[in-house]
Amino acid sequence: MSLLVVGSLGIDTIETPFGRVENVLGGSATYIVTAASYFVAPIRLVGIVGGDFPKEYIDFLESREVDLEGLQIVKDGKTFRWGGRYQYDLNSRDTLFTELNVFEHFDPVIPESFRKTTHVCLGNIDPDLQRRVLEQIEKPRLVVGDTMNFWIKRKRKELLETLKLVDILIINDAEARELTNEPNLIRAAKAIIGKGPRMIIIKKGEHGALLVTERTVFSAPAYPLEMINDPTGAGDAFAGGFIGWLAKTDDLSEANCKRAVIYGSALASFCVEQFSLIRLKDLTSIEIHDRFREFRELSKFDEQDMP
Repeated sequence: MSLLVVGSLGIDTIETPFGRVENVLGGSATYIVTAASYFVAPIRLVGIVGGDFPKEYIDFLESREVDLEGLQIVKDGKTFRWGGRYQYDLNSRDTLFTELNVFEHFDPVIPESFRKTTHVCLGNIDPDLQRRVLEQIEKPRLVVGDTMNFWIKRKRKELLETLKLVDILIINDAEARELTNEPNLIRAAKAIIGKGPRMIIIKKGEHGALLVTERTVFSAPAYPLEMINDPTGAGDAFAGGFIGWLAKTDDLSEANCKRAVIYGSALASFCVEQFSLIRLKDLTSIEIHDRFREFRELSKFDEQDMP
């Protein structure tokens, strides 16, 4: 099976109560491909960077067997840059700066060799661009999409058109409520299903994630970490682990999608342990599968132990 990821690549400056890093690798596509690369390779990437994008970051992506034929490098331009400061509880953050640079004029062109990709993951870029990507792909087996409150507010009509082409939407709890005007997350998820996707994954941060279909509601717990340094990219790492597992197994049954949610949650839990992609860069298969089993144990109980 093949996997295509389209999204942003950037250079981040991040502050949390536990430290600060400058000019580190960021962007939705970067976190997605890094997490997914533990399950499937090579991964096809479409994005855009400037001539200032460090060679060490290119080398890292190539080391994860990411096919960069679709990466546009604008030599006289500057890479997308973002800076953020998280509050003490890490649930709220202030954007210090956003410099779109070359990303402002990103027009995703899918190379001919990528156009028969079976699995597609769309990072939270402009819904018009997401749709433009899908117009260049020949009958994908699975399309997983992400979005954010900015597009819900600014391009709601365009987003609703794109949702008709998405099989699985990954969205956080606040975005689900905003998109549907439904305070209840189950009702919100089913309202979104009525707009096109057949499955919704609602990320709830420290409270885990929900998988919702017309017939099923599955709740995955959050991993009880003693230390979280940086939540940046956790949702994208989740998406990468989720679609990476589905691409590896080529099994879209509800049971396997539940497993994919747990693998996504495992990758997200590793992501937040250190800043940027530091923790995600050098995981082992044993670590990932051990954490998968730990997730499974979190919700397991024996009825004979009940009073």
